[in-house]
This record gives sequence, C-alpha cells and structure tokens, in this order.
Amino acid sequence: MGEKLKQRLIKARVYVLIILVFLFGLSLFRNILKVNEAKNRVQREKERVVKLEQEGRILEEELKKMQGNEYLETQLRDKLGLAKKGESVVILPDSETLKKLVPEIPDEKAHLPDPPYVKWLKIFDIKI
Repeated sequence: MGEKLKQRLIKARVYVLIILVFLFGLSLFRNILKVNEAKNRVQREKERVVKLEQEGRILEEELKKMQGNEYLETQLRDKLGLAKKGESVVILPDSETLKKLVPEIPDEKAHLPDPPYVKWLKIFDIKI
C-alpha cells in the first residue's frame, strides 16, 4: 500500500503541475494580449497627437493671416463694401437673380434639320 500511495502522490503532483503550467500559460497569454492592446492605444494616441499638432500649425497660420492688414482690408472690402480712393464698389445680385436675368439659349437639338434617312422615310410615307 505504501507504493500505491507514493504513485498517487506523484500523479497528484503531476496533475497539479500540469494545472499550474496551464494557468501560467493562460495568464501569460492574457498579459501578451494586454500589452499588444496597450501598444495599439499608444500608436493611436501618437497619431492623434501628430494630427492635432498639424491642426494647431494650420490654425496658427490662419491666426497670423487674420492679424495682418491684408486680411482686415479684404474683410472691409467684402463685408462692408468699402473701397480705396479711386476705386468703385460693384455689388452683384445673388446667383438666382443672375440666372433669371440671363436670356435662355434655345435648345439646338430642336432646330436641327432631319437627317437624310428620315427625309426619305417621309417621302415614301414609311413609319417605323
């Protein structure tokens, strides 16, 4: 009976060892997945930072343009209708009003002569 007990203990140790190795492997696999997910998050955030930096540079350039005299002059001319000395302001109506003022161009297809085969069909009174 002593040997059977030893064999059972050895088997039990082997089973416990197998279970521990399995649990260790499972834990390792989960940790690898978490690390990869964290790497992906870091990469996405780096891309987001680069995009935001580009947008910041664009906004800074626009701000510099808006602070300049040329932008102010353009806004005064366009929005308020002001002009320099010797210049005249021309105000055009909106596009819908302009379309109404333009004469209509007649449809060219309606005024084209019949092709020869249609004329022959008419002469011989043939209907298709």
